[in-house]
Amino acid sequence: MRLPTIRDVARTAGVSISTVSLVLRQPQRVSEGTRDRVQEAIKSLEFRPNGTARDLRIRKSGTVGVFLRNLSGPYYSELIGGIEQVATDLSLTPIICGRSVDQEQGSIRLLRERRIDGAIVLDFGISLSELVQYSGPQLPVVVLNRSLPAPLASAYITGVRIDDDGGGYLAGKHLIEQGFLRPAVITGPIEAEASQSRQRGFFQAYAEHGIDPTNVPVIHSDFTESGGAQAMETLLNLGGAIDAIFSANDEMALGVLQTLATYGISVDQIAVMGFDDIPLARYVQPPLTTVHQPMSEVGATAMELLGRAMHGEERIPPRTLSTSLVVRASTPSKARPQ
Repeated sequence: MRLPTIRDVARTAGVSISTVSLVLRQPQRVSEGTRDRVQEAIKSLEFRPNGTARDLRIRKSGTVGVFLRNLSGPYYSELIGGIEQVATDLSLTPIICGRSVDQEQGSIRLLRERRIDGAIVLDFGISLSELVQYSGPQLPVVVLNRSLPAPLASAYITGVRIDDDGGGYLAGKHLIEQGFLRPAVITGPIEAEASQSRQRGFFQAYAEHGIDPTNVPVIHSDFTESGGAQAMETLLNLGGAIDAIFSANDEMALGVLQTLATYGISVDQIAVMGFDDIPLARYVQPPLTTVHQPMSEVGATAMELLGRAMHGEERIPPRTLSTSLVVRASTPSKARPQ
C-alpha cells in the first residue's frame, strides 16, 4: 500500500505543498483555520513526517543546489527569480552554482558528496548518466531543458522543459508569413538540446512550405551577444543571398542587430527573429520579434517539483511548458513581387 505523501495532505486540506511544509516546520506562520485543516488531513491520512524514506524528512541543511552553465544574462536572472520565489515558500535555500573550470571541484563534487538536499540542473556538461548515478531519495534532481527517456533509470529525477520544437516552428512559420523565404540560422552549441530542438522546429515549418532545410545556412555559436555578432559577420562574409536570421536566443539576436547596423543593413533587407523574450528585446531598436518562453515559470515549476520529490514523491512526470510568438518591428512584412 502506498504511503501518504505531503502532496496527498495538501490535496486533502485544499492547500499548497508549501503551506503543509510551513505547518510542519513553522506552524506559527499559518492562520489557525488553515493550520487546523492541515492537521486534520495529516491525522485522517495517518501521514508521518518522520517515517520512512518515502515520507517527509526534515532536511539537515535545507539547501538546494542550482547548477547553471552560465550565471550571466537576463535568461538566468528570471529563471533564478522563479526558483527563489518558490524556495522561500518551502523554507529552502538555493545555492546558485556556476560551472567551474575544474568540474570535479564544482558541480559534480557537490552531487557526489551529497552536500545538498536536492538539485536543479541546467548544464548539459553534466550528463544524464551522472545525474542518475548521484540521485536518490536523499538527493532528488530536476533537470531543465532536457528531454528524459521513459522509463528513466532513476525514480528520483524529473524535469521541466519548454516546447523548443514548437517555438522553433512558430518562428519559422512567422517568417514565412512575412515573406522571408531565404533564412539562415544562428544556433547555440551543437551539444545543447535546445539548439537542436529549435532548429528542428524551424526547419519543419520551412519544409512544410516546400523549402529544403539542407539549403539553409547554419552557424553554431555560444548563446552570447558577442557570439551572435561574430556569427552574423561570418554569414555576411559567406556572401549568401539571405533575407532573414533565426537566432536561437535573444542575446545572439542582439549581436546580429549590432552587426547589421554596422554594415548599414536594415531589417527590411534581413529580418531578425529571436527566442526567449528577454526584457531587453522590447527596448532594442528595432524591437525584436521573438518566441516567448516563460523563464520565471520554468524556475518556479522546477522548484515546485523538487519540493515534492524532497517530500518523498517518486517518479514525478516531467513538465513541458508552452511558448508563444511575440511580434515586433524586426520582422516587417516583406513586399512580395507582383
